[in-house]
Amino acid sequence: MYGQVQLSSHKNFEQLERNYNMSEYDSMPREFGWDDEIQRDDSPFQVLPEGDYNFTVKKFERARHSGSEKIPACNKAILTVSVSSAEASGDVLTNLFLHSKFEWKLCQFFTSIGQRKHGEAMRMNWGAVPGASGVCHVGVRKWTGNDGKERESNEITEFYDPENAPTVQPPAAPAASQDWTELPQGTPTPWSSGSF
Repeated sequence: MYGQVQLSSHKNFEQLERNYNMSEYDSMPREFGWDDEIQRDDSPFQVLPEGDYNFTVKKFERARHSGSEKIPACNKAILTVSVSSAEASGDVLTNLFLHSKFEWKLCQFFTSIGQRKHGEAMRMNWGAVPGASGVCHVGVRKWTGNDGKERESNEITEFYDPENAPTVQPPAAPAASQDWTELPQGTPTPWSSGSF
């Protein structure tokens, strides 16, 4: 039977609820206090395989690039982009530099999210960026860290024009859990049927 869990008392229900909320809390990103307990050795970051992905902009931040050998000082948009395909999904950070050297990339991005048609002039509407979606190509960039170790990270190498974008299959829906047990007859429950 659906939606039923074996409970022996109201107290057990409260303990299950606390355990569920704690495990949910433990998996959510959060700031640690100075005296908090830590345990996880694995990194939450994974390198996705190169390929085409559907994307949605989760977060947009305004920032300033201080300048480098290749890129002059300029404003930049830091995007946290959620990407997904049938093969993999994850988050990729990407920078959009507000400089004429990268105008092509800005045009590519705004075209991919449907704010502009190819070849059109437009005023960038950053307020409409969070939640915007499209299709992009994710590449794998190899680099050497300050410790001399070879590393890999993802980068968005292209934002596709919706008119020419490849079709990307979404991830398969997770299978529904069938781990339900019936309550024994007469077991008190902490809720009343039909009241919400």
